[in-house]
Amino acid sequence: MTYRVFVGAVGADGSPLSLATRDGRFTYVGPQTPDTAHAQVIDLQGKLVLPGFVDGHIHLDKSFVGDRWRPHRPASTLRERLAAEKQEIADAAPMEDRADALMRQCVSFGTLAMRCHVDVDASTGLTHLHAVMAMRDKWREWLDIELVAFPQAGVIRCPGTAAVLEAAVREGVQVVGGIDPTTLDGDAHGQLDVIFGIAERHGTKIDIHLHEPGDIGLAQLHRIAARTQAAGLQGRVSVSHAYGLGDIGAAALDTVARTLADAGVSIMTNAPGDRAFPPILRLREAGVRVFTGNDNIQDSWWPYGNGDMLQRAMLIGYRSGFYTDDALHVALDMATESAAAVIGKTDYGLRAGNEASFLVFDAPNAAAAVAAAPAARAVIRRGRYWGGPAPLALDPALLRDTAGSTPT
Repeated sequence: MTYRVFVGAVGADGSPLSLATRDGRFTYVGPQTPDTAHAQVIDLQGKLVLPGFVDGHIHLDKSFVGDRWRPHRPASTLRERLAAEKQEIADAAPMEDRADALMRQCVSFGTLAMRCHVDVDASTGLTHLHAVMAMRDKWREWLDIELVAFPQAGVIRCPGTAAVLEAAVREGVQVVGGIDPTTLDGDAHGQLDVIFGIAERHGTKIDIHLHEPGDIGLAQLHRIAARTQAAGLQGRVSVSHAYGLGDIGAAALDTVARTLADAGVSIMTNAPGDRAFPPILRLREAGVRVFTGNDNIQDSWWPYGNGDMLQRAMLIGYRSGFYTDDALHVALDMATESAAAVIGKTDYGLRAGNEASFLVFDAPNAAAAVAAAPAARAVIRRGRYWGGPAPLALDPALLRDTAGSTPT
């Protein structure tokens, strides 16, 4: 049995922290130094320890990471954007290679788990899903992936998609997706009938892309919350983006926030750069779970992103006007504990008994790390050194005992 004690670290609030691990699991996490008899002692020399990241929304099938740089092509309508995407994906490197490259990049930044939305509709079939599933199997030891069957082209306006969504669930997809039931599909009740019907029949979760603005988006959120309550799916339904929450007044926001909280509907926001987005603190105060993810990374939709969830937390804070330490901790929570809860990742976090996976940064506390998003870090998996995206000075004793080889 391998017994390691990590001393000299600091926790999120900057207070002293020690960790003990045995055979890849935490046996102690706290301010005291545990028994070091018969232990390999690793001195972290004042560095910050944080839990691994959880990306609550990513599209592994769309990214061009691992392929050549592709200049962004403007599009004036959603139909134009979808057509351009199909052309670019057809001309790109194999999807398996691109998904593999992005998974490797995310893992190197310290992501341990993610919810991946994969295009699944009557025009695409299960092609994207099978490619991502193959790479998920390759990275299974390092990355937990919850899959969403995402009907990018719509459900009602793309006949046959409902059957393909159901086929995806039969192949093991854990979440059924939706997209803009009114503005894209033109039939909110019809799309939601399909999505909630599949979830009730198969016991899946739901995650709906909702870009609809203002009152249209507000009405959709009330509709989704009511269906969630009626189906007994509290805690199993998420709405991604929910841009309309950033468009409405305080009274309407408070009302819908209470409705979402009562229904256990969570909200994902990546704090997009060109759009109003949900007011995170107001929603959390009402009891709504709010989490984050990278969303699109260097693809046909936008050229930004590298897979680093600490950088995403920084952008969340920057766009939200988070200046206090407490607010910066909220941004971090959205990329760690809250996202982990939404995807149902158990055995997670800096607690005795959990898998001993964590990150090490040269920062005095979590707020400072979120504000600066330092690239240098060390990724520790199951108590052993895995690596990181940039060099970070560490005790040589830890570097000698790495977590083993990674997929090639």
